[in-house]
Order: sequence, then C-alpha cells, then structure tokens
Amino acid sequence: MQSHARLTTDKAARYMTQLAKHWSHKFAVTFDDTTAHMPLPIGECRMIADETGLDITVGTDNIDGLAKLEDVVAEHLLRFAFREGVQTLAWTRG
Repeated sequence: MQSHARLTTDKAARYMTQLAKHWSHKFAVTFDDTTAHMPLPIGECRMIADETGLDITVGTDNIDGLAKLEDVVAEHLLRFAFREGVQTLAWTRG
C-alpha cells in the first residue's frame, strides 16, 4: 500500500535533507541533492525535491501501518517546515 503527498515550498531539498540526516542515525537512509530513501521499521519513505516542492511517497503492507507512517513523516516534516504555515499534509492513497 502506498500514499503520496506534496509539500509546496522553495526549501524542499533542505527539509528532505534534514529528515534524511535525522533518521540516518538509526536507519539505513540514502539521499542526495534531490532524492531520499528512508527504510523505517513500519515501511519506507521516498522523497523527491524540486524547485517548487517536495514529493513524498510512503509505503507499507497494511492500512494501519500506512496511517502511522503518514503521521510520523508528516509530523517530522512539518516540524522542520514550521515557518511555511502548513498544518497538515494532504495524503492521497493509491
């Protein structure tokens, strides 16, 4: 199961890198200037940063895990992006 969200921001690469570095202390995270892959205990998170925003895709094998993963990723990203004024990410499940 997968879910996708987009954070519109001109600081996408910064937020992606912050989260990747944050989780790299505990997990086998890989990232570069525009992409990140974060394998987490409940699933995985992939991000792609461009000039206008950050695409976030999370995936896991069950609906409860997907909801938790959406919450965990959103909570961390929105904490880093507090100046953006975004209160929530709009996830689209597919």
